[in-house]
Amino acid sequence: MTRFIHDQFAKDYLEQLLTPYGEVQAARRVAGEVREIDVYFIPKPQPNNIPETLGLLGQLVTTPSLLEPFRKAASATEICDCLLKLLEVRGDLQRQANRNKTRILESDLPKLWILTPTASAQLLSGFGANPKVGYLPGIYFMPEYLRTAIVAIHQLPSISKTLWLRIIGRGNVQKQAIDELEALTPDNAFRKAALELLYNLQQNLQVTQNQDEEDRELLMRLAPLYQQDREQAKQQGIQQGERLVVENLLKVRFGEIDNELQAIIEPLLTLPPEEFTPLLLQLSREELIDRFS
Repeated sequence: MTRFIHDQFAKDYLEQLLTPYGEVQAARRVAGEVREIDVYFIPKPQPNNIPETLGLLGQLVTTPSLLEPFRKAASATEICDCLLKLLEVRGDLQRQANRNKTRILESDLPKLWILTPTASAQLLSGFGANPKVGYLPGIYFMPEYLRTAIVAIHQLPSISKTLWLRIIGRGNVQKQAIDELEALTPDNAFRKAALELLYNLQQNLQVTQNQDEEDRELLMRLAPLYQQDREQAKQQGIQQGERLVVENLLKVRFGEIDNELQAIIEPLLTLPPEEFTPLLLQLSREELIDRFS
């Protein structure tokens, strides 16, 4: 049960991060037996559309891509199934081109990225997957025409460039990635999206009966982070409410808030509501500006 919860988290996570930069087709069905691609991503046509802050994940999906994440190490049978999905997608593209009497460009053919926590030397050898010059350790490419690579997440170096892939690892690798995620500045858009999805994962795991030790450790790691995030959100809500009170009182007493009144709002908010409220009601405009400007 928990495996499916983690798989869904990985799909939702990749979809959330990539949606602003192209078309994401999650759980896209392909021909033949009922098979679904976990994430099919087609980048927008603009050059350099994907930001550098997505690191290695952004580099992998600069062209149409099939992303197949695995919670546990992908088996040979599962990798063969992924290859079959890729070939069926290529066949569908070829049929469309034939109907439209057009040629398929090499850049239109999707690449398959198999995201697995680990990959044994025997497995890699069996698929002829090897490292490639210019790529980080942990990425193994199959022969050229297969357009497929196996990304062994736990072999990736622990650098900021690989963070967004290590988040969907497991065990200590994932926990370290969560530590790095927490350390990012709060205004990081990817940080917020990743944390919200991790919280969803936390909620889903909490209601399952058959948690394993790894799930319990992940829940313990996420619990204080979730509580801290909720407290910060609550505090921000309080601050926004107090600002609204100040602005409304200024408008009621003096009409529009001009630059001089705008300048005293922040100093006023350093006081608790029980102090700034009577001042706003009793002092004149000039007295307020003299006192807080």
